Parts: sequence; C-alpha cells; structure tokens
Amino acid sequence: MKPHDTMPYTELPDYSDAERIERSKSFYDAIKTRRTCRYFTDDTIARTVIENAILAAGTAPNGANHQPWHFAVIETPDKKKALRAAAEEEERAFYQSKGSYQWLEALAPLGTDADKPFLEIAPYLIVIFGQRKGGMNPGEMKQNYYVNESVGIANGLLITALHDAGLATLTHTPNPMKFLNKLCERPAHEKPMMILAVGKPAPDATIPVHATIKKPLDQIASWL
Repeated sequence: MKPHDTMPYTELPDYSDAERIERSKSFYDAIKTRRTCRYFTDDTIARTVIENAILAAGTAPNGANHQPWHFAVIETPDKKKALRAAAEEEERAFYQSKGSYQWLEALAPLGTDADKPFLEIAPYLIVIFGQRKGGMNPGEMKQNYYVNESVGIANGLLITALHDAGLATLTHTPNPMKFLNKLCERPAHEKPMMILAVGKPAPDATIPVHATIKKPLDQIASWL
C-alpha cells in the first residue's frame, strides 16, 4: 500500500474457535427476534439511547471515510404530524395508481395500506439522509463515494443497536421523499433515504405471519 498514517489494530478480542461459535450463535439467537413493528406506544424513550444507537451507526464502513450520512431525529408532535400528512399523501397515490400490480401483490400478505398512524405515535422518527457532497470536516463540499452502500450499512447497524436496546423499529420509505428535506431543514444535496420509527411495541402489537418466514442458509449463501 502507499504510505499513509497508521496505528496498531489492537482492539479486536482474540477468541478461541469455540468462543467465536458460541458468540455468533448467541448473536443470531438475539437478532432473529427482530421484527418490523407497526404498532407502538408513545412511551418516552431516553434520548441517550437514541444518541448511542446513532453513534453506533456512525461506525459503519463507508467510502473514503467521508461518513456520508445525517440522522435527523424528530420527536415533537407537530413535526411528526406534518411528516405523517406528507407521507400519507404519497402513500395514497402509490396504493391508488402509482404502485404496480406486482408490487401491490407482494405487499398484500403484510396488510399495509396508506394509513400510517405509527408516524405520529412512535416517540422518535429518525430520518436518514445520504450526503452526495460533504467530507470529514464541517462545511466541506467534497464528492462523496458509495453513498447508498455506506448509508445502507449504517442503517443496518442503527436498527441492530436499537433492537439490542429493546426497542422496536419500522422502516418507511414513501416515494418520493423530497418533502423530508424541507421538513427536516436539510440541504438539497442530501438525499432522504428512509424514515425509521422507533419506540416500544404496543401491548397488543401483532406482526404478519408472512414476515416471520426467513429463507434458510442454503438459499442465501454459497461457498465457492
């Protein structure tokens, strides 16, 4: 490699094979209980929990270490109400005319429709933006690279961190989402990529049976 500043990589624990197997199994057992939740309570969640989860998301690998993401956290009722109104307007258009037959058919087992009350009930909505321009330092406008891939990985870590803290989440992607730039006061060079509703599941929350069916290992992996 070309010369560059380095430091020792010493923080990774040196587990035995048996320990690695046990830890990987324990993690799988924990994460396989994660489910998308559409029914939340409005119970308050400590802000520190959300902050720590976002910090965890910020450790994700990314293009040139530009960290091309921004997490806009919405908690005020008026902002959540405005977001729900704008999102449901796009959702009604989707379900009435914009969505293809195949897409609507794929959604049918999940029971989704244009009504999104969770956008007001969940205590936090995290709007995730990808930054086309940015860099390491405030005010920079350098070209960012692999934005979609980088933000996707960060979102996965964010959801995992929130699940580990005992919180339910729901990913929501109304299309188009440009209304989120104005609502969240974000610049035009940032692309809204996802809304993540976060909170405690309602006591009577349910999930679609269809959503619990996961492909087995031999369908999602191959060894060459």
